[in-house]
Amino acid sequence: MQRFVCEQNIVHFERLLNETADPTVQHTVRALLASAKRQLALLNSAASGADTTPFEQRRRQQVDAETIRQQFQPEFDGSAHPYMLLDPGPGLPIVDINDAYAAATFICRSEVVGRSLFEIFPDNPDDPLADGVSDLYSSLRTVGETGRAHAMKVQRYDIRDPNGTFVERHWQPINSPIHDTSGHLLYLLHHVEDVTAQVAPRP
Repeated sequence: MQRFVCEQNIVHFERLLNETADPTVQHTVRALLASAKRQLALLNSAASGADTTPFEQRRRQQVDAETIRQQFQPEFDGSAHPYMLLDPGPGLPIVDINDAYAAATFICRSEVVGRSLFEIFPDNPDDPLADGVSDLYSSLRTVGETGRAHAMKVQRYDIRDPNGTFVERHWQPINSPIHDTSGHLLYLLHHVEDVTAQVAPRP
């Protein structure tokens, strides 16, 4: 029911946005639209993640997942580029992060592994137009459905500093699938580069 309401609200707000020329109304509707898209992304993420594979089939793939992970783990750990490994199933649990990702996002591996992606990286509640959650979920879902890597546009996605205060950040994200030898989706690999210094602040 919640999903249906969100979907209807998105259609309604998008129509309103196209119909009005009043800047104040447009700003309000954009905020409502962003909120509805965020809520829908959170609902879909919790229910199904980014993988369309039936649950029983996913269970049978777990052994292959560990074997394949061992093959790329040294390169993952040693990379100077920020990487996060995600389980594509419901909740999009964080499987691992490397040191570069931890440093770029002010998080600690031991505190985030096993927790939901959007629990660790929510949208900035002080930015009513924040679309990081909905855009990232859409990209991950695209990867899950197509089996192909997806390069997102530069994305504003504020993160919490060590004191818990949200700080503005802009990223260049690329999301890629990791398959087993039969082509089944095992992991999602999330790679980001911090491009904040190259991006002008949003008005």
